[in-house]
Amino acid sequence: MSDKNFTRDFSPAWFASVMGTGILASTSMSYATLIPVLGTLASALWVFNTALFLLLLFFWLMRWLRYPQNAIKDLGHPVNSQFYPTMPIGFIVVAGNFLQIGKNYLPSSFILAVASVFWVIGSMVTLLFAFILTYRFFIGSAMKPEQINPSWFIPPVALIILPLIGGQIMQQWPAAWQEPIVVFNFICWSSGFFLYLFLSAIALFRLIIHDPLPPQLLPTLWINLGPIGAGVMALLVMAKSSSAIIQLPLSSINAFGFIWWAFGIWWFVMSAIMTIRYISCGTLPYAMSWWAFIFPLGAYVGASYMLYTVYAMKSIYWIGFALYIVLLFMWIITAWKTLLSLTRGGPVAPVKS
Repeated sequence: MSDKNFTRDFSPAWFASVMGTGILASTSMSYATLIPVLGTLASALWVFNTALFLLLLFFWLMRWLRYPQNAIKDLGHPVNSQFYPTMPIGFIVVAGNFLQIGKNYLPSSFILAVASVFWVIGSMVTLLFAFILTYRFFIGSAMKPEQINPSWFIPPVALIILPLIGGQIMQQWPAAWQEPIVVFNFICWSSGFFLYLFLSAIALFRLIIHDPLPPQLLPTLWINLGPIGAGVMALLVMAKSSSAIIQLPLSSINAFGFIWWAFGIWWFVMSAIMTIRYISCGTLPYAMSWWAFIFPLGAYVGASYMLYTVYAMKSIYWIGFALYIVLLFMWIITAWKTLLSLTRGGPVAPVKS
């Protein structure tokens, strides 16, 4: 595919590959204490993912500059538009990789600077899309049931994940800024959490009363794990980092995180059953939406590991590690399918505009 066509047809879902690769790098580093070679894998993925993110960001910006009509068309699409927040989430995921993995190779001051800049940019763009996408829904034409799908959870995930990095870097910022950051973190987390609850009811209603999801949107079913995994991780970080500024019942917050995490097991099993059903029927063709398999599951694996560090429960640790193996396997398949599709004419968008 020529550069011109790739730029013009650039799918906003491309950044889901950055999200998925970044979360695999993060979880690989977490389980490197069990299998040391995973630390090397995490470092390699961090370098690769940073370069990938910068490359995709270039094409994303060029599309807005050279083909704004195409970018705006996707922004108005009921499905493709929901993948736009994957770009600012990419900023947040890369920032997290720098904090967790990059600190082993680069000066702490540089790591903090990169993470802070990426977090600020990611936060601003996330808020922008959070309001633009909702506003367009509010003023748009009536939504058809078949257009409703779990990709609608991506904007809430973007909001929920912001405190995950904000809570880690705030203590290195001036004291006068820390209180506003705490307030900002809670606003973002609460907004994403309640939006997820409301949209989840709508998505379940669609799944029950309407025809099954079309094959290219089946992977979005896994996005249900995204708000749960990212939400639990961000909640644990917020509780710990904010305790010096506001009095928080840490044991109660950790317990709520545990309860919410436990609900994710149901969604994992249900998503796996549905995926196996589509595969057995031979109706799961590759699309960029396949990357929806990766980040949500990776976020859930990350939440499992963080809960283990809180409760030291071996069962949680081994559940997380077992799901990490599934995550690694699915990432390899999805990355290979993406590469093959790219060499054969370019990955297809989740839904044609």
